[in-house]
Amino acid sequence: MTEAADRLVDYLNASPSPFHACETSAKLLDDNGFARLQEYAEWPTEPGRYYLVRGGTLIAWSTEHSDGPATGFRIVGAHTDSPNLRIKPRPDHDSLAWQLLGVEPYGGLIVNSWLDRDLGLSGRVALRDGSGIREELVRVDDPLLRVSRLAIHLDRSMNDGEQINRQFQLEPHWGLDGSAPAFADFLADTLGVTAEDVLGWDVMAHDLQPATRFGHRGELVAGARQDNLATSCAGTYALIEAVDKAPAAPTTQLLVLFDHEEIGSTTDRGAASSLLPTVLERITTSLGGSRDELHRALARTVIASGDMAHATHPNYVDRHEPRHLIAMNGGPVLKINVNGRYATDAPGAAAFRLAGQQAGVPVQDFVTRSDLPCGSTVGPITSALSGATTVDFGAPTLSMHSIRELTGSEDQRMYAAILAAFLSPA
Repeated sequence: MTEAADRLVDYLNASPSPFHACETSAKLLDDNGFARLQEYAEWPTEPGRYYLVRGGTLIAWSTEHSDGPATGFRIVGAHTDSPNLRIKPRPDHDSLAWQLLGVEPYGGLIVNSWLDRDLGLSGRVALRDGSGIREELVRVDDPLLRVSRLAIHLDRSMNDGEQINRQFQLEPHWGLDGSAPAFADFLADTLGVTAEDVLGWDVMAHDLQPATRFGHRGELVAGARQDNLATSCAGTYALIEAVDKAPAAPTTQLLVLFDHEEIGSTTDRGAASSLLPTVLERITTSLGGSRDELHRALARTVIASGDMAHATHPNYVDRHEPRHLIAMNGGPVLKINVNGRYATDAPGAAAFRLAGQQAGVPVQDFVTRSDLPCGSTVGPITSALSGATTVDFGAPTLSMHSIRELTGSEDQRMYAAILAAFLSPA
């Protein structure tokens, strides 16, 4: 329990943005014999361990246990993005003596959880590089931003349900009496370039309170971005473990960490893009396969798509399906919805349960109450694009989409163990 939970804490603290999450996973892969490939380059034809990064998306795979191009894939999926506040292109403006930054909410954040927090900045910046462009990651962990809530004395109805206007009341304080620079100047100074070299940014605010073990026995993990970096972390370690084990049947083991799940996935690097299908095709052709062999491989493929699952909240038990209660530290969760909001079907669930038996890990079952709407994730998208058997799963979570979420320490060990077994079935 301790090792897996501490690994997650370290991963969360190293990954304030999707771009940093990819680099955190990339370093782990580098240290375990994976070679980074560029999309524009010709890929090697010999079996090996490889990965690529496109923005906030990472795909890693091993063909060491493949038996030709039609072998089939075992795929674990997750996503790297979380709800946050993104800095607008022209963010600088004043109100009274205050300097404020314009922000746009990204994804379905719980707005009130971002109030009265010390916030830093992270993301990537596009810079002029001669006649071309280069990208650099930026991370500033100084407490530079804060969104201050109104005092209760000025709104006595606040505790009846506070409503925050996202255009006017969610803008963070950036400076007082002219103390702060223009945002582009700040980025330029941080990166050691001129403001004219700053051509664009994908920069966001992040919570400065570190992730940590929580509880009398450290039985919980509290921290930002666990939806869905907990799955990204577990998936990365599971792939590293799995490639060192020969599965019972030949397979190509693959991990995909998508960006942009929280905003619908329809981007150049989201689950609805051509990226994963293209990579699967290129892996097949690098092994000497034809398009027919690609489709034969897909017919043998099983995808486990991971996102976090709602643990049953002890203060709101009535918001959960009464015969499908989810316990924290009770094991990974199969997510099922007959209307296709999750991709899980009987064969996919069976493959996941077998992995649980192989790993000695219990599996829980989640369905949404029949009179409440059900969320969705990347599983149905990847299933539709690939035609592969797909199962949606998650780890029990409280305060999902808050700036600070809660998961179980023991669940982290079980999470990685079941994914390693799924990638290398006995």
